[in-house]
Amino acid sequence: MEYPNPGRTTYTEHDRALIGVEHARQARARFARHPDYRPTPVHAVPGLGGAGTAYVKDESGRMRLGSFKALGGAHAVHLLAERDGGGAPFVCASAGNHGISVAAGAAEVGVPCVVVLSEGVPEAFAQRLRALGAQVRRDGHDYEASMTAAMAAAQENGWRLVADSSWDGYTGVPLDVMRGYSVLFDELSDPGAMPPPQQPAAPRERHGTAPTHVFVQAGVGGLAAAAAGYVRDRWGEHPQIVVVEPEGAPCLLESARAGEPLRVGGHPTTLGRLDCREPSLLAHRLLTHLADLYLTITDEQAAGAARLLAAHGIALSDCGAAGAAGLLALTPDARHTLALDHTSRVLLVGTEGPVEPK
Repeated sequence: MEYPNPGRTTYTEHDRALIGVEHARQARARFARHPDYRPTPVHAVPGLGGAGTAYVKDESGRMRLGSFKALGGAHAVHLLAERDGGGAPFVCASAGNHGISVAAGAAEVGVPCVVVLSEGVPEAFAQRLRALGAQVRRDGHDYEASMTAAMAAAQENGWRLVADSSWDGYTGVPLDVMRGYSVLFDELSDPGAMPPPQQPAAPRERHGTAPTHVFVQAGVGGLAAAAAGYVRDRWGEHPQIVVVEPEGAPCLLESARAGEPLRVGGHPTTLGRLDCREPSLLAHRLLTHLADLYLTITDEQAAGAARLLAAHGIALSDCGAAGAAGLLALTPDARHTLALDHTSRVLLVGTEGPVEPK
């Protein structure tokens, strides 16, 4: 399913106050003090999906935690610890990677952490969480049920909730999470960060290194919104931003279509870290006027994209390859709408490595 965004408008000063280049650089300055921080690599894949070159930002080795989420939850935890001091434990719900980030941050500041996982989250994530010192609880059949349990535990015990989604009355912590995510886009400003294409550039490509298109996968939408805010602030209105969701959980697409955040029914998907049925309020509000296109992919398309990238030496999970799957799945009409052709420079985010690396 493809949904060109009829609500697309320009990036505003209000948006910039929420998320943009300056927030990314402030967060990055904090991460620069961390012993495991270093920019992640970018791989150039010529001709992928009919583009001139696709650039895959490979987050599989991020801070030894395996995904871009390492930049989000831990960033919010450190800020909370500085503002409020030690004491009350942190608690979060997670499909896996957010919990790992929160647990890592909690261990660094010496505060206990409880992570609530739904029954469907692979045990590999639970084992990694316990290794980081977190207490793991299982509750509910899906992410939304685990979030309800985490919110209840926070209220009942006086714990500090660290969610990567937002809703009315709860936006500060998830905004800090999103600002942490934006660090990965700021790394693209480093000299030589984007490798040259492996074939001669077309004339249109010689005028700069900005991407012409950005495909970002989404669960509740925090990463996609961070991408949209940073891209619009740094590169303006020209890059086409595409939000990619599982066919079984298109909460951002359906919310954009309805003009308000919706909880969607959907159907089972193997893309577990993207299997979210209700969008983050902040992400919804940003994306409904900054994104150009929403599209959905099947589980099989994501698996095919992961295999194709593996053939190029890029090891990602199916969720990690979902942005690439969106590029590969575009219809001719969508390609025309996005002006995507053999001269395009497409930015993709390989959000995580294999869940259980070989």
